[in-house]
Amino acid sequence: MSATPHGSPAPGTEGVTAAREQMLKVLWGLGTEQGRHVSNSMLAAEMGLHTSTVSDSVRRMAEDGLVVHERYGKITLTPLGTRIAVQVVRRHRLLETFLVRTLGYSWDEVHEEADVLEHVVSDRLVERIDVALDHPSRDPHGDPIPDSRGRLPHTPQARSLVDLEPGASVRVMRILTDDSQLLRYFAELGLEPGSTLKVLDPPPYTEDVRISVNGAAPVVLGSPAAAEIITEPA
Repeated sequence: MSATPHGSPAPGTEGVTAAREQMLKVLWGLGTEQGRHVSNSMLAAEMGLHTSTVSDSVRRMAEDGLVVHERYGKITLTPLGTRIAVQVVRRHRLLETFLVRTLGYSWDEVHEEADVLEHVVSDRLVERIDVALDHPSRDPHGDPIPDSRGRLPHTPQARSLVDLEPGASVRVMRILTDDSQLLRYFAELGLEPGSTLKVLDPPPYTEDVRISVNGAAPVVLGSPAAAEIITEPA
């Protein structure tokens, strides 16, 4: 999502357009953060674009030294592409935190707002927000916020809720989804970073996950929803 014209450079990233910033950010999330082998088709599906559009953009970014694209294979960021992507991720996650803490947004409202603002705010404003918020290390969804030098905070041993065995006691560290409806549902259940979970025996003959949130009555989550919840030892 872009708040500036396709050909207009966004501030703070050496003349890179908002459209390129967004693509680099998504590449970093899929490839670096999630450890996946990113193809043109995967990137297109994630961004809601035609594969041909993505292929052309990736070719041009490769020519400009932002990515390396193996023929018919994966796309990886160069050091320059990584640096720009991390700058955008930092802006996005600081903006989400600012919107929730300062302006009273709920966590299901902030992703699209931050997607717009991240391409137009100045580096000076981002640093002022960071200071005003006392240098937060994680955003409202638990996503780590890179510091001003691009370094990520230490992440403890983490496991997806869907992979845990009955009897495990854990704390929610991070919520991966940006789906506003699912985030609202999690909020209704009290499922947010910092919540404590007890994994219970699942319903028979299903792949669902049955949990108690903060000691409350058991609830059942489908495995796709449970896979969006990243936990750490309680």
